[in-house]
Amino acid sequence: MLNTTLSDSLEAGLPPAAPETHAESENPWSQYHVIRRNGTVVPFEPSKIAVAMTKAFLAVHGGQGAASARNREIVDTLTKQVIASLQRNRAGGGTFHIEDIQDQVELALMRSGEHDVARAYVLYREKRAQERAATRQARAPEHAPALNVSDNGVLRPLDREKLRATIAEAAAGHDAVDVDAILEETIKNLYDGVPVDEVFKSAILAARARVEIDPSYSRVTAGLLLHTIRKEVLGEEVAQSAMGQRYAEYFPQYIRLGVEGDLLDKNLALFDLETLAGALKAERDTQFNYLGLQTLYDRYFLHLKGRRIELPQIFFMRVAMGLALNEIDREARAIEFYEVLSSFDFMSSTPTLFNSGTLHSQLSSCYLTTVADDLASIYDAIKENALLAKYAGGLGNDWTPVRALRSHIRGTNGESQGVVPFLKVVNDTAVAVNQGGKRKGAVCAYLETWHLDIEEFLELRKNTGDERRRTHDMNTANWVPDLFMKRVMEEGEWTLFSPSDVPDLHDLYGREFEAAYLRYEEKTRTGEITLFKRIPAVSLWRKMLSMLFETGHPWITFKDPCNIRSPQQHVGVVHSSNLCTEITLNTSDTEIAVCNLGSVNLAAHMKPGPDGTYVLDHDKLERTITTAMRMLDNVIDINYYAVPKARNANLRHRPVGLGVMGFQDCLHLMRVPFASDTAVEFADRSMEAVCYYAYWASSRLAVERGHYSSFKGSLWDRGILPQDTLALLAEERGGHVEVDTSATLDWDSLRAHIRQHGMRNSNCVAIAPTATISNIIGVSPCIEPHYRNLYVKSNLSGEFTVVNEYLVRDLKALNLWDAVMVSDIKYFDGSLARIDRIPAHLRELYATAFEIDPKWVIECAARRSKWIDQSQSLNIFMTGVSGRKLDETYKLAWLRGLKTTYYLRAMGATNAEKSTGRGGELNAVSADAVSGMAAAHAPIALPAAETVGDVCTLRPGDDGFESCEACQ
Repeated sequence: MLNTTLSDSLEAGLPPAAPETHAESENPWSQYHVIRRNGTVVPFEPSKIAVAMTKAFLAVHGGQGAASARNREIVDTLTKQVIASLQRNRAGGGTFHIEDIQDQVELALMRSGEHDVARAYVLYREKRAQERAATRQARAPEHAPALNVSDNGVLRPLDREKLRATIAEAAAGHDAVDVDAILEETIKNLYDGVPVDEVFKSAILAARARVEIDPSYSRVTAGLLLHTIRKEVLGEEVAQSAMGQRYAEYFPQYIRLGVEGDLLDKNLALFDLETLAGALKAERDTQFNYLGLQTLYDRYFLHLKGRRIELPQIFFMRVAMGLALNEIDREARAIEFYEVLSSFDFMSSTPTLFNSGTLHSQLSSCYLTTVADDLASIYDAIKENALLAKYAGGLGNDWTPVRALRSHIRGTNGESQGVVPFLKVVNDTAVAVNQGGKRKGAVCAYLETWHLDIEEFLELRKNTGDERRRTHDMNTANWVPDLFMKRVMEEGEWTLFSPSDVPDLHDLYGREFEAAYLRYEEKTRTGEITLFKRIPAVSLWRKMLSMLFETGHPWITFKDPCNIRSPQQHVGVVHSSNLCTEITLNTSDTEIAVCNLGSVNLAAHMKPGPDGTYVLDHDKLERTITTAMRMLDNVIDINYYAVPKARNANLRHRPVGLGVMGFQDCLHLMRVPFASDTAVEFADRSMEAVCYYAYWASSRLAVERGHYSSFKGSLWDRGILPQDTLALLAEERGGHVEVDTSATLDWDSLRAHIRQHGMRNSNCVAIAPTATISNIIGVSPCIEPHYRNLYVKSNLSGEFTVVNEYLVRDLKALNLWDAVMVSDIKYFDGSLARIDRIPAHLRELYATAFEIDPKWVIECAARRSKWIDQSQSLNIFMTGVSGRKLDETYKLAWLRGLKTTYYLRAMGATNAEKSTGRGGELNAVSADAVSGMAAAHAPIALPAAETVGDVCTLRPGDDGFESCEACQ
């Protein structure tokens, strides 16, 4: 047992409060204070955490030799983690209760794998809590001290009944929520003279700490956050029940404020604001969970001089108005667009949400460029990256044309340094231009597999080697021709060239590429080409997979399917994908491809069928997609283009990328495991429907607005739809395509309509990651399986407990949802596989991403891919990675005709093992000591983050896990 503990040290070691001195005002922690258990408020001193943690390690491990040095390093690291976590929760200063600090210490110990120290700490902490409770019980009853709050410098008594009523309103409709428990925890964290705003912050923290008890608490927390947002925006506390009227009153004021403050396009003031105000639906504010609303508040709502001026429904209407600016009946269209956004049926991508209706309406998500092989063009490309990134664009750069290392430079009679030094500049530019100060710049460089610099390109993300030839902040991707995959399959040789010697390979694909490549290989044998390298194809393939596992990069994308299946092959070549590997558009020296994204919430388009099971609601889906495609098409004309080459390409071809999210939610509604043939079939049928209605919508827009200018000669014009191109791919490859080709909808009628009337958009469908917008509406990202059933998600807005609501519902129905179950699920890192008391069918239904064989993810993707005219962001999840498993998985992706893959998410097979013994033992300590769910508010204990190689951490929300929010 600990003799001197964290609990004692953290509290007893804090000095009494003292008047602030000049030196303290310069202390970055001077705005933070700690509430002790006796109610006194003292300055926050981070050094006390390190001291207390050191004592804990000494008590458990002693302090001798190398172990002591190692413990000091661990303490330093863990202290920084605790401080960072606390600071995220109070970014602008505030107070921490001593219990909150100790919760974060316990969480840090568990995440680091220091289970012995954590276990002893949990036991001792529980013992001390019992001792304090006994002491309080033995004392004579005391009256609770009066609490006053400071409101604009004026002290007044805390109105507990009003506070309780505010919490109760946020909890309305959620029977599982204990309003009094939230109230009690809120008041525990207050002190006499506390600013009134801190009262509501305390209520938010009290509610969110109970999310793991029941997911309903997430919506209650969102309700309390809404209360504080309303106070900030409207200048006074307003009940949700009064917001119908207040929205109508405030909306015209908001437009005036935004226009006068140089935030909003002045044309928004020309709308019939009274009509639009009347269309706002205040009740939709209650749809949010806490993560979604906090994300909107932190990063999307417009603000003037540090004060937010938007509320949720006004935010959605502003976006809708911005997209309806050029419509004839602007009010009707704005209301139509508002309806699909505010109902969460469809969500535009992040750049559109950021900028629609503002003075800088850069609404597009993705830009693809090709870099030409001369110095001026290279630096023009880097400049274009900066300009496009400024307003939240994600970038994909094709670097294949740039000559390789040691290539001859005629102008100077020197030798080229190759691609890599320029990529270092691209990397640093992405860091410097951080998307208008809202989030990190994001770029991905692509290189074809035959490029002589490919081996060094593969190592760009390594943490060892010459730092001048490393790019730790940008993404990289392989652009792999089919011929290379054939050579791998045949265990043949592969030849690397400089593009300055083989310039046409860049623009060739399929059989033409193969013929030219063979000619160039022959020239190496005759001596006509002297700069080359010949290696076994399998050797290079192994290195590609090895680097993918070690560093998370480069991603593997396939050149030939992207081009052979492209509707626009008659006017150009697809040279790369984008930042998130879902866009496949032509690029050249004169055209920068642009794509505009938005995603349908599939889960919102499910309905109970005749037998009670959920099915896809085709009528609603068609209505939503028809509206969504109009919104996306409008983006093209309204969009701000920082670079003329982007404007010209976008207006000429008019591509858009309609995607989906909530696929896993649909499977849960259907009671279907992800790893099943039924799930694969649903992936097929649901994507068939989405694409069918999207192509119909684009063709009908062409009737109204005219087809895009390069339509003639396209595959659309020739009556060849995306599913028809699988046969073209098989023909070009000479086989090696194994995909189900079944269909259920009337594609012949659509084909005839397109041939007669054309398409408004050259490309219509692309499945983006939806990393952020799926958080906003509270569904699973795009097409991915659930990461875990219970975990802590970290992002720029703080830390959020995420619980699988479907699982909780099922466990409640079986009377299995209790404190011990919460403890067990936490202990097993959100997995149910080893919790025997959960029925087997539920363990299968709620299997997490790393428990599902990656072949199921690929099979689902292959069925979707046949319908999609672009591609999909496809993460591969893998446990117990081996070279053989990687080889089989990525070869299967190629054989299934996939165009692209995205991140490899890898986790060691032994990750779930714990050093504390039987499952649930550690976290069940305090839970068993109290009744019911009272102790389940303790922080979720997670293991150390899993690692993809040496850089890519997989704790949800870390940059490595949600890197693609630049698109969505």
